[in-house]
Amino acid sequence: MTSQVATQQPAPPERARTDWHVPAMLALALGGFGIGTTEFVTMGLLPDIAQAMNISEPTAGHAVSAYALGVVIGAPLLAALCARVPRKRLLIALMIAFTLGNAATVVAPSFQSLVAARFVSGLPHGAYFGVASLAAATLAPAGQRARAVAAVMLGLSAANVVGVPAATWLGQHLGWQDAFVVVALIGITTVAALVRFVPELTGIKTTDPMIELGALRRSQVLLTLAVGAVGFGGMFAVYTYITTTLTDVAGMPLGMVPVVLMLFGLGMVAGNIVGGVLADRGVDRAILFASIAMAVVLAGFVAAAHHPFTAALGAFLVGATGAALAPALQTRLMDVAADAQTLAAALNHAALNIANAAGAWLGGLVIAAGLGYTAPAAVGAGLAVVGTLLFAVTVWLSRRTAPAPCR
Repeated sequence: MTSQVATQQPAPPERARTDWHVPAMLALALGGFGIGTTEFVTMGLLPDIAQAMNISEPTAGHAVSAYALGVVIGAPLLAALCARVPRKRLLIALMIAFTLGNAATVVAPSFQSLVAARFVSGLPHGAYFGVASLAAATLAPAGQRARAVAAVMLGLSAANVVGVPAATWLGQHLGWQDAFVVVALIGITTVAALVRFVPELTGIKTTDPMIELGALRRSQVLLTLAVGAVGFGGMFAVYTYITTTLTDVAGMPLGMVPVVLMLFGLGMVAGNIVGGVLADRGVDRAILFASIAMAVVLAGFVAAAHHPFTAALGAFLVGATGAALAPALQTRLMDVAADAQTLAAALNHAALNIANAAGAWLGGLVIAAGLGYTAPAAVGAGLAVVGTLLFAVTVWLSRRTAPAPCR
């Protein structure tokens, strides 16, 4: 019994850190950078993939859907099945699987095999971010857990500024497969960095599948996931149709679209940093603030989209408010999940991919109904309002069921 207790003692020193474990944080964020690049670069290369494989662009879009499906399925499945695996070893295994999936994308001989490779590439996505967020929170200085989670998510945001434009340009000029060669190389580099710089993470206890699955019985976990799945859809409703909105509504030349997309990515970086700081001061307040701000910005984008300057500013703000919500949601899930933190943190990214699909679908519906390309922003504002109201109910239920303080 004595030896068993001793093996659990390293946790407090890690939580009491006063300095940042910078190399480990960079290694964790590099994985997020690779994942963010592969998730979004496919969208920019759909015409090239369609032409190379002699299929229509909507058919090529199934590759995007396959990746998202992989995230939704893989997040809970891998988090539960790998509950007993030491966390550093799990991070490395997930990134190896991610790298192999992208390598398979490069050599896919047919569209069917390409879709299968994209599905496999998506499987580690949610589980990696879940475990990486827990690792970052464990390695963070006292009182800065949310900023540490934001640091991991910063890799995802930075991918939209650097990784996606660079990989898209490379794929358009040298062949779409080369974009995924770059992603696979990022994966290999991340594996090496995780091995070299991330400590053994003894402060994160391994559990078992049944304990992890217990997160699905916690109402606060499910409600927080619903807030992300609904509220986050607004950002994706705008992002999915941003190119045509900028050219047809704002009157921008096509050559300016990459610049605005970079502004969108910079907004995500800024929002991620601000969201982490706010969440360390109060997770629930940060979620409420980001949700309200997102609703206001999306509503304003309906009018802002009609002028190039205001459309560019609006794109920056849409990215910023959306990204500010992510670290706070991730941190709250870790707080309310008790012993099932890995599954809860991984499920956050499944919820965000549901938001991605729902936002794009609803935005497409209003465009197809003839309401124009500003209509997705109006739909997005509505989703953000619903997400805000849902979160208010979530907090009310949490306080109502909280045990009374001892007197």
